[in-house]
Amino acid sequence: MTVGHLVDIVDKLVKLLGTEAVLLPDQVAERASSFWDASPMQAKALVRPKTTQEVSDALKLCHATGQTVITHGGLSGCVEGAVTNRDHIVISLERMNAIEEIDKVGSTATIQAGAVLQTVQEKIADAGLYFPLDLGARGSCTIGGNIATNAGGINVIRYGMMRNLVLGLEAVLADGTIISCMNKMLKNNSGYDLKQLFIGSEGTLGIVTRVIVKLELAHKSQSTALIALEDFSKVTEVLSLMKSKMGSTLSAYEVMWGNYYRAVTAEGWHKSPMSRDFSFYVVVECDGTDPDRDGEQFTGVLETALGKELILDAILPQSDREREDVWNIREDFEAITVQKPYYLYDVSLPIKYMHTYIEEVQNSMSAEWPNGACYVLGHIGDGNLHLFVVPRQGDKDLHGRSDELVYTPLTKYAGSVSAEHGIGIEKKAWLNICRSEAEIALMKQFKNSLDPKGILNPGLIFD
Repeated sequence: MTVGHLVDIVDKLVKLLGTEAVLLPDQVAERASSFWDASPMQAKALVRPKTTQEVSDALKLCHATGQTVITHGGLSGCVEGAVTNRDHIVISLERMNAIEEIDKVGSTATIQAGAVLQTVQEKIADAGLYFPLDLGARGSCTIGGNIATNAGGINVIRYGMMRNLVLGLEAVLADGTIISCMNKMLKNNSGYDLKQLFIGSEGTLGIVTRVIVKLELAHKSQSTALIALEDFSKVTEVLSLMKSKMGSTLSAYEVMWGNYYRAVTAEGWHKSPMSRDFSFYVVVECDGTDPDRDGEQFTGVLETALGKELILDAILPQSDREREDVWNIREDFEAITVQKPYYLYDVSLPIKYMHTYIEEVQNSMSAEWPNGACYVLGHIGDGNLHLFVVPRQGDKDLHGRSDELVYTPLTKYAGSVSAEHGIGIEKKAWLNICRSEAEIALMKQFKNSLDPKGILNPGLIFD
């Protein structure tokens, strides 16, 4: 494609959508590439539509000319799923950020894809309802990005991933065709559930523009504790105890290996409310409807666990500020990311194999990089672990070797290289660990059917 041709596309986009909607390369360069990469963004142009029809119009033009398109949300993804270069047209849904409707009777919300998750949470809370998707990047990630990556977060154990919360959506295909599956009903068994094609597809099959999500009643009680344990068998035993005694009120069970906890509570970072010498720490949280009964029951379960010597210590926050302090220990990992280079992973595997897997990875890391570290935490209740690998070998790029040490053992544990962050570019070489050849072939068929010219987020998931 010639430079003149590309410029012509930009000119047509400007005429089509207006100068406010199309940012040129010098304006694009004023933005960071992503949350993780502060270098200037590169693109032939960044398009900011305000309606689904404008998304459609832009894609029709790009499709007709074979112009590649990269979709941008909050840019907090960590698998290189939104990397751009000077030849790309970027479509950002940042101006499509409205919460169009909150249906209190039907307990649904209709939301544009560019809305920031935290804003959605707050608006829905103001209406007396609750949207349970929650993750550390809530202040920057968008609903569209959450759908594209099938986001999980801290409440999956009770409410499921994003695909469990979506009732309907609207998406635009590569050729500009608008697919409207804006269903509000919990039950609609009329043919293929097309919305599921787009959830977790990382923008490779279409651009999601609007969504209908189901809501929950706002909880009236919230019980939180930080507990300390001596070994992983106790971690799983307390999880089972919490499930059996607290039932469906159990919303979060977040485990931190001791080295992670000590790193984020070191001097100059977060203050630890208990000894820093334990092997495991867990943030456990239950949401209920009866403040008096729920709090008493929660405390009773912890007392039972203490009596059985399943846990060694427990701290129960007595205010919103104290609860926030506890969660900041779990969610704020800057103490680790200031160590350069570091490599972040999210994997999933059966809970019963987690400790063995982590021991194997950490032993391999120690043998390879004696001065390095592998910090671990995760949403253990839904089988998801996050690993921060810090080789401490100067400025050497050891990402490839780190990938081998983290991903290769997953084959024996029937694990996945991605629990909730997607595949992007970074993990596609490892897709065959958790997907068969037949599955990958079928995925490629879907891609070729919906995007025959391959213009949408090319190179993501697979080549």
